[in-house]
Amino acid sequence: MSKDILPLIESLANAKGILQQNVFEALEVALAAATKKRFEEEVAIRVEINQNTGKISSFRCYSVIEDDLEPDAAQIRLSDARKIKANAELEDTIEEPMEAIEFGRIDAQTAKGIIMQAMRDAERRQMVNQFKTRVGTIVTGVVKKVTREMILLDLGDNVEAILYREQMLPSDIYRANDRARVYIYDVHYEPRGPQVFVSRTDKNMLVELFRLEVPEIGEDVIQVKASARDPGVRAKIAVKTNDGRIDPIGACVGMRGSRVQAVSGELGGERIDIILWDENPAQLVVNSMAPAEVESIVVDEESHSIDIAVKQEHLSQAIGRNGQNVKLASELTGWNLNVMSLEEAQEKSAQEAETLLNLFVNELGVDEDFANILIEEGFSSIEEIAYVPVSELLAIEGFDEELAEELRNRAQEVLAQRPSPAQPQPAEDLLNMEGMTTELAMKLASHGIISMEDLAEQAVDDLLDVEGLDKETAAKLIMTAREPWFN
Repeated sequence: MSKDILPLIESLANAKGILQQNVFEALEVALAAATKKRFEEEVAIRVEINQNTGKISSFRCYSVIEDDLEPDAAQIRLSDARKIKANAELEDTIEEPMEAIEFGRIDAQTAKGIIMQAMRDAERRQMVNQFKTRVGTIVTGVVKKVTREMILLDLGDNVEAILYREQMLPSDIYRANDRARVYIYDVHYEPRGPQVFVSRTDKNMLVELFRLEVPEIGEDVIQVKASARDPGVRAKIAVKTNDGRIDPIGACVGMRGSRVQAVSGELGGERIDIILWDENPAQLVVNSMAPAEVESIVVDEESHSIDIAVKQEHLSQAIGRNGQNVKLASELTGWNLNVMSLEEAQEKSAQEAETLLNLFVNELGVDEDFANILIEEGFSSIEEIAYVPVSELLAIEGFDEELAEELRNRAQEVLAQRPSPAQPQPAEDLLNMEGMTTELAMKLASHGIISMEDLAEQAVDDLLDVEGLDKETAAKLIMTAREPWFN
């Protein structure tokens, strides 16, 4: 490219209100695409334009692989890579200079097309970059095109957004020129250029709609602490305020339900439960189960789960249709919730107490009365007794320092005598699989991959933590394990 084209780019950029840097970047991409057409196979090309001289430099890019592998057009063996770059390593990218396309050597019409395409890309890139600051907000677009997979929305200023079918509500039906209110969840670049991606099912759209409808949320007087959605059907939102004069639930509901109805109407009639946020997980779970009334709960912090007991006649309401109510409550609170009737909860509690009683009696050598005291004080394992501070044991009525130390010592002796967890063993089909060694099978088993079926369900990135396993080998092993799926 000669210096003569630089003023042209400058004038075009000024006329369109585009940064020259964006024009050059778009032109580099367009020239790289044109250079690729020289090759029959798929290659990687990078083009660089000197913005002072207009000189084009083109580079063919290679990914470095091991010497014993067969490279494709975009790969180079490690030994060959080190002839170009002495300190090259596996997975590095090696660039080799090549002859660049000169505008003077290609058809003028083609050159014009490349420049105009670069201008359009640069203009679009600049507009889309402005939308990066609007990720997480709601916008309104006009339906430009409807296909089976997606809807193309015109957001104005020459910016288009993609609304995929899976990001639409079940009741959404759009035709050309309809207006759609959407939530921007991502802006990034794809091979066809920069794209804005929008959704109507994202749970954050629910939060942003409330922010628009409820001034107190927009002013941060009321905080939305968590939300959960079954898009188009039902949702839960947890709110909180530090201003004691304000009822956060009432403010979100609005006069005669006007505010929540406006949000619900925008989301296709989605039923919305507004609950009060509480820092206490147990109380938050009770609140989130509304409208069902909770009789009792049992929190298991170790498994991060909570057992919820309700009356038999309220059981179906607590669970919800297809488990919807408990699923949303679980997503909202971040806890695994197990809903059961009051009778089932009492039975489960009795069974657990009996199991724990037998454990303490048999393992610690204490009588049932002593074991019951430990259970009533909240101890649920030998480990807790072994490592709890002595002060907590001394807080139990009737315990002195000698008794507390004796109990702790017995618990620690029990743990010391327990065998260490056995190394999991690989299954026969994994051991006999083509390309597998006993050593590698043992390493996979230590990562929980016991059988061929386990291996088949893995992704390449899942196996990179296994010592001595590279991407190429991992991919081959996974494909071998998947062969039975296609037979």
